[in-house]
Amino acid sequence: MTPKIPFNDGHAIPALGFGLWQVPADQTARVTREGLQAGYRLVDGAAIYGNEEGQGEGIRNSGVPRDEIFVTTKCWNSDQGYDKALRAFDASLKRLGLERVDLYLIHWPCPDKNLFVDTWRALIRLREEGRATSIGVSNFHSPHLERLIAETGVTPALNQIELNPRLQQAALRAAHARMGIVTQSWTPLGERRSFDHPVVQGLAQRTGKSPAQVILRWHLQLGCSVIPRSTRAAGLAENLDLFGFELTEAEMASMATLDMGERCGPNPDRFS
Repeated sequence: MTPKIPFNDGHAIPALGFGLWQVPADQTARVTREGLQAGYRLVDGAAIYGNEEGQGEGIRNSGVPRDEIFVTTKCWNSDQGYDKALRAFDASLKRLGLERVDLYLIHWPCPDKNLFVDTWRALIRLREEGRATSIGVSNFHSPHLERLIAETGVTPALNQIELNPRLQQAALRAAHARMGIVTQSWTPLGERRSFDHPVVQGLAQRTGKSPAQVILRWHLQLGCSVIPRSTRAAGLAENLDLFGFELTEAEMASMATLDMGERCGPNPDRFS
């Protein structure tokens, strides 16, 4: 059973799930079904991925009870603003074929639009209505988070950020800890850029695990929720096999030396 990380709203999220970014629409139902049948209980999607229909179909066909599955989707940049965000959420629910989601996120802050606070107020309403059990954000920096909290009094349950060995975001993770926000890692393997690093190779040899498993285990021991992606059943199974080994304190410290501040994705301060 995958452990859960508590939210600041009384709910909790599985520490390990799988993401549907870049999963082709015609494969999403199969990947979702196979992931849930393999033992995952967190499925991370988004409106912009273009595969919410398959996400919902896979959930329905998995044989896993809905109340055991943690479903995430996200509000895209062009749908920011109070009324537009509410309409976007309705459209996502319809595509998913669900009555609620467990977590709804603002996908990017888009600071140049200056709409993320109004969008957040819409998410607060969705939580109050019970259609989004928990609400959070993605790709927000500390000033964005501080503004949300100052202007609405509601702290996000989670911030999903790019986080991998070459972009470790220590300052932002520390800010999350101060604010009571769960950190969730996207692109957790960093496009495999660290797989050949001597530190990762050494840990893989010591543990008898793959570089991917070593890096995902590192995320878990940082206290993050992590959502790797795989379209293969074998890959899904490998990414799930993280609970029979641990990295030592010294090994975690050695992983910290890989940080280069290097992004795979865009900078949230400039992306819209």
